[in-house]
This record gives sequence, C-alpha cells and structure tokens, in this order.
Amino acid sequence: MNWDRVQGNWKQFRGKVKEQWGKLTDDQLDQIAGRRDQLAGKLQELYGISKDEAEQQIAVFEVRYHDADADAESVR
Repeated sequence: MNWDRVQGNWKQFRGKVKEQWGKLTDDQLDQIAGRRDQLAGKLQELYGISKDEAEQQIAVFEVRYHDADADAESVR
C-alpha cells in the first residue's frame, strides 16, 4: 500500500490511525486529511519524537495495513 491509497480513503483509515496514535484528536485528524507530512508533524509534536522516528512509525503503519489489505484482496 502506498500513502496515496491512505489519503484517498482517509475516512476509512482515520480510525486505524487513531487506534495507532491515540493522542490525535478528531479535529487534528480532520486537519491532517490524509497528508503524510501533516501526520508526521503532529506525531512529532504530540509524542515528542524526531522526524525520523515519526516517519519510521508511519512506515510500519503502512506495512501493517498493506498486509491486511493484501489479505482482504486474496479473500475476494
């Protein structure tokens, strides 16, 4: 899965994002609107982590949901 898919389906993914990073508010998720750079910035701000750490966490999120997405596609 690439980030374009997350951005295009933000309403579906925002719940998963909130599960992963519970400090994000609904208003912040509305502001992020699927933009990866905005998500990384908010993670840095809320969790006090570096840009590299935020990017790494987002990459792990992508891999996790790519695997789940691939599993769902194979069932169809």
